[in-house]
Amino acid sequence: MTTAIRYFSKFGHSAAMADAIGQVTGAKPETVNVPVDTPVDTLYLGAGVMFGKINGAMADFIKTLSPDKVKRVVCFGSCAIIKSPVPQMRSLLEAQGVTVDGRSFTCRGSMGPLHAGHPDREDMDSLRAFIRTTL
Repeated sequence: MTTAIRYFSKFGHSAAMADAIGQVTGAKPETVNVPVDTPVDTLYLGAGVMFGKINGAMADFIKTLSPDKVKRVVCFGSCAIIKSPVPQMRSLLEAQGVTVDGRSFTCRGSMGPLHAGHPDREDMDSLRAFIRTTL
């Protein structure tokens, strides 16, 4: 099974989460600036939410994906106020015809003093446990 990890991280939360996913899967985490050039079975795709939206770079990256490049996407992310970035990502991915796994992972991300310290060790342990269920 071929695996790739892509993320957009403004404050480092998604990058840290992508690193944890890489520890489990053995795949190298890369930013959305790196295209998916060869077909993959599973793409782990992560972002946060800022002002109620995922970053435009993530939206632009998703528009480059297609079912012939990616068999399945597993979404992950963090948020401070909005519940999750996943619904926005899912909507864009489905518009591209890409299969999105029904399972996803979201945890709190700090924004100033709000949810300070998150994602924390417990969040990362939960993420790694979740990723094992998707392999």
